[in-house]
Amino acid sequence: MSQIQAPPRDPVVTELRQFNRWWTHKIGALDANHLGSDFSLAESRVLYELAHRDGPTASELAAALGLDAGYLSRILQRFHKDGLLARAASDVDSRRQHLTLTERGRSAFAPLDQSAHRSMAQLLAPLSQDARLRLRHAVRELEQLLGERKPDAVPYILRPLGPGDLGWVVQRHGALYAEEYGWNVEFEALTAEIVAGFGKRHDPAQERGWIAERDGVPVGCVFLMRKSATIGQLRLLLVEPSARGLGMGARLVEECVRFARQAGYKRVQLWTNDVLTSARRIYEAAGFSLITSETHTSFGKKLVAQTWEKVLNPPPR
Repeated sequence: MSQIQAPPRDPVVTELRQFNRWWTHKIGALDANHLGSDFSLAESRVLYELAHRDGPTASELAAALGLDAGYLSRILQRFHKDGLLARAASDVDSRRQHLTLTERGRSAFAPLDQSAHRSMAQLLAPLSQDARLRLRHAVRELEQLLGERKPDAVPYILRPLGPGDLGWVVQRHGALYAEEYGWNVEFEALTAEIVAGFGKRHDPAQERGWIAERDGVPVGCVFLMRKSATIGQLRLLLVEPSARGLGMGARLVEECVRFARQAGYKRVQLWTNDVLTSARRIYEAAGFSLITSETHTSFGKKLVAQTWEKVLNPPPR
């Protein structure tokens, strides 16, 4: 009798299930009395929604929490019996009841909310500020990837290069271009060579790099490097997927052109490939013109290389 083999397990699914088990244990989600209170985790979540919503109906609560209507009904009945919950008929439809916490209900929720905040603060206490920022962005990205949160339109800043930024530029170019275009390690190696040369030999009066930062985390970069006495070269433009649509790429290019003019260059050139359509649109909008185009095989792909150029007007006096 042949043995039926189980289908291969998706490692991402396995990892997330492991995380779920660890996290539910970490926050005590399986405890009958959540945070040492008289409420279960589900009851605590219902209390939270009632405290932060303006008279929701039971059906609205069930949809928001993903709870079975019958299970939620039993929780609400308990709250009403214990004097935590008040019901009021809707002015529009008497069959609908709006739910609110009574003063006793709010008094029961307040220490629970404070205890939850204190428990999470204690969990995060050993983390450095940098680690806390990384965790915050990891949580946001997880929510965005699973469709529960739209990317935040958080303002960004452009700043000079700082410690660790050159390594970030190399790592993100290698990872992002492999993911989006299938380029191999040759491209990461080329990026590392460019960055290493800049770090060792750049002239601050004529060469500069910028990092675009959101909420303390790098999300974009660009460099202006010397190609000749009269030509500055725009290099290594990158914008993270999470920060696209904010005009960041155009702003980085604009800053490069502004500095090139200030440094006394007559023209700015850049080298790119035709598959980078979003970047090419930015260059065109900034006044760059295509001057050469040629096929080549690099980074494990057959590509069409392009050189673009912008003639600079002298800075106003």
